[in-house]
Amino acid sequence: MNFIKRAYWSVTARKGKSLILLVVLAVISVFVLTGLTIQTAAEESSNLARKELGGDVTLTVDRQSLVENGGEERRRQAMFQPIPIDIEDAESLIESHYVEGYNFYSTASAMATDFTAIGAAEEEESATEEDQAQGSMPGRMGGGMNSDLDVQGVLFSDAAASFMDGQSEMVEGEHLTADDAGKMVTLVEENLASENGWSIGDDISITSVETEETVTLEIKGIYSTSAEIPPQAERILSMNPYNSIYVPLEAANQLKGEEGIINQAIYYMNDPLNIEAFIAEAKELGTIDFDTFILNANDQLYQQMMGPIENVSSFSNKIVLLVTIAGSIILGLIVMMTIRERKYEMGVLLAIGEKRKKLVGQFLVEILMVAVLAMGLSLVTGSYVAEAVGNQLLEQELTASEESNEPQSFTNRRGMMGAMGPGGMTQNQDVQTMEELAIGVTAENIIMMVGIGLLVILVSTLVPALSVLRMNPKAILTNQD
Repeated sequence: MNFIKRAYWSVTARKGKSLILLVVLAVISVFVLTGLTIQTAAEESSNLARKELGGDVTLTVDRQSLVENGGEERRRQAMFQPIPIDIEDAESLIESHYVEGYNFYSTASAMATDFTAIGAAEEEESATEEDQAQGSMPGRMGGGMNSDLDVQGVLFSDAAASFMDGQSEMVEGEHLTADDAGKMVTLVEENLASENGWSIGDDISITSVETEETVTLEIKGIYSTSAEIPPQAERILSMNPYNSIYVPLEAANQLKGEEGIINQAIYYMNDPLNIEAFIAEAKELGTIDFDTFILNANDQLYQQMMGPIENVSSFSNKIVLLVTIAGSIILGLIVMMTIRERKYEMGVLLAIGEKRKKLVGQFLVEILMVAVLAMGLSLVTGSYVAEAVGNQLLEQELTASEESNEPQSFTNRRGMMGAMGPGGMTQNQDVQTMEELAIGVTAENIIMMVGIGLLVILVSTLVPALSVLRMNPKAILTNQD
């Protein structure tokens, strides 16, 4: 008799045991499919986070190393003097295929020449009252610590930190781009512009605190900022975010009486996973003096956002592993009990000449018949279970993450700044913490579930079946109660 027919009759005749087997296989299939689906969703979320958040590397002075390892002169310089970066050295890293964008910074301090900085009127009034009380002449202290303006020299203003963090946005005019290199143009804050009645195309004059040189700048754009005003801004006007202006690098360097240098360079990676490779490549290139400067990785946003997702993925991986092992054991016990109950049947079949491999094949076919139905049920319910379990796990991880970390606003750090050419607009797209996973069963999930299911069935069937089939027919029939 064909062992496949016997398997079919055995399954239909033993409805109770077949139902138990169906439930066990359905539970195994659902949990395996749930784990695989959550893993896929977590991987897709990881890819999305990498695209949205990216990562950047900052080239700056390694003051800690200079203080700890430098000589007396180097330590003094590290603590009290700015150490500029040669712009050619910074440019040597932008050709890396890991770099998607970049920006250079050069900062300066200046005094308002033909206009009033925000807070200057109040400061002069306060100083006048104080001076009158002391019987002295009014006047403001000079020096960089009490300058009117914070001058930010940049290559691309749309890639400046405040714009990329969403604190600043353009109100009127255009951003500074590579086309503005060498031009005397500026972006001013709308409160400063309103205070002085400025509009696009107007000229303003500022005087360098360091060189006392006066330059005239044409207003190219007006922006607004939501940055908080620190208490120190009452006495140090340049700390007021309304008094921050953006100019091309060359204009900032002219105010400082220097050229060809910057204070900082930021490189935006095409993938945060490439940060270490980029740093290693830069060290191998040898154009940067790493005794003086350092490349600092800045992928905290990516790491913090990915923490909960990676934990969920890890947990789902454990689900698959544990369910596979436990399922094999439970199913193996069920098969072993079934085989022992059917010793006499096997002994008779062996006695009449049935081959052992066909008996093993019969048990496999019996379980496979039930497994097909169980896996079909898992396809119907698996996606719902995966969505519920996955999002619940993610919610728990996010809650734990919020309790252990200060809340952060995740923003797109990868707007193109014309890194591979002039221009390029930053996409200031807010990226919220991922509150749910986009869970859906894929063909790959189904194939893997079927593969794992077959492995479980094979192991749980062969091990107990072979232990019994090693006996000869006479022994089986003789020992039958």
